[in-house]
Amino acid sequence: MSQTSHDAALAQGATFATMRLPSQPTVVAPDGSDVRVLLGLPGGSMAHFELAAGKVSVAVAHRSVDEVWYVLAGAGQMWRKQGEREEVVALEPGVCVTIPVGTQFQFRASASQSVAAVAITMPPWPGESEAIVVQGHWKPSVR
Repeated sequence: MSQTSHDAALAQGATFATMRLPSQPTVVAPDGSDVRVLLGLPGGSMAHFELAAGKVSVAVAHRSVDEVWYVLAGAGQMWRKQGEREEVVALEPGVCVTIPVGTQFQFRASASQSVAAVAITMPPWPGESEAIVVQGHWKPSVR
């Protein structure tokens, strides 16, 4: 971090922090996945998402945040749609996907494995009203 970035972070009241992944979910996301809330700073927040084997999330779009997901474990698929562009990608360890603001998306775990990812939300997650439920690619099985 440059001295200017460091000074800006301190001016915004940000201090460094450390935590471990909570052993249990801290909240259920608007899409129905289990969330373990991690740390954040003024520019973004981080969370761990997990969807149980055989489950399908609710399809949503975000009003004001961008997200970047990195898959840690398991297997599944993610559907994303922006205007006319639409695709389904495999979710497996090592895959990283972006979800720009307004993108419709939905994900599902494989029949035999849950899928887990960490995600960064920019700016920080503002609350449950951020997510708008949309028509998805698959029939949801949660929430």
